[in-house]
Amino acid sequence: MTESHFHFSEEKPLRWGIIGCGSVAEKKSVPAYQLIPEFKVHMVMRRDAEKVQDYAQRHQIAHWTTHADEVIQNPEVDAIYIATPPDTHKRYALQVAAAGKPCCIEKPMAPNYQDSLAICEAFKTKNIPLFIAYYRRSLPRFIKVKQWLDEGLIGTVRHVNWQKSASPNEVDLNGGSNWRTEEKVAPGGYFDDLASHGLDLFNFLFGDIKKASGMALNQQGLYTAHDAVTGSWLHENGVTGAGFWNFGTYHRVDKVEIFGSEGSIRFAVLDEAPIELENASGHKILEIPHPVHVQQFHVENIKNHLLGKCEHPSTGKTGLHTSWVMDAILGNL
Repeated sequence: MTESHFHFSEEKPLRWGIIGCGSVAEKKSVPAYQLIPEFKVHMVMRRDAEKVQDYAQRHQIAHWTTHADEVIQNPEVDAIYIATPPDTHKRYALQVAAAGKPCCIEKPMAPNYQDSLAICEAFKTKNIPLFIAYYRRSLPRFIKVKQWLDEGLIGTVRHVNWQKSASPNEVDLNGGSNWRTEEKVAPGGYFDDLASHGLDLFNFLFGDIKKASGMALNQQGLYTAHDAVTGSWLHENGVTGAGFWNFGTYHRVDKVEIFGSEGSIRFAVLDEAPIELENASGHKILEIPHPVHVQQFHVENIKNHLLGKCEHPSTGKTGLHTSWVMDAILGNL
């Protein structure tokens, strides 16, 4: 492993370059980077010149381009955030690693485990910080769930179960363009985009999953990716898990239940919902709202990690393991 030449101090803002400024970058992520006094969003990139110029003007970002290379190679850009669809993550990430710059990649890390492994190895070889935008690990709502678990409020955890189901949307029904349901971009369909958040969160809450399997198919024939996935898994500490993700059902449901020897915890991974604790002491319901820009705490943790103040909960290593779990459930390993 070579020594990283990256250094960051609070005296001089870290200048970020953004590759991809679509819906996620609009509210969830890039404004969160702009909230951090030690960070500055210096340049944004999108292939559509009109759209990227509009984005830069609205978000008061000085520089924009339609070429990713101009962001990655820019000497006035210190770090890169990749917010493009998953099929381009590997190409851009390897270029960022070669340029020796810290990077945050939108989730999922890549369309498959092998691509994720290549990304992770590139940054590890150069000893450059790599983060994956599994921001739920940094949100107060889910940190409270972890606190309840760590305090033993439901005793010994036995099993976690997750149902995520929804009806096909208008784009699905009309055959419109959507990278989330294109097999080449997201082989698991909405499973890749949505289930990745929950499976990564379960690794965070219970420790790493060591064994996983599942079935994946396309029941509706509306698009090329999978629309129905079921999975089961085993965490290293003996907690079992099961889930199904089906995007052709009548009801929209997002429900996680953790079963313990002395109680249970319920919450939603993706939907706005309270967290619930039930044990011998009674039934507790907590509303813990997310910040306006949902990646705010994730981005603050990036800053603190780079300053040596903490270890970020979502790194290349943890993101890689989530990619492995997803491929195991999809039967791609």
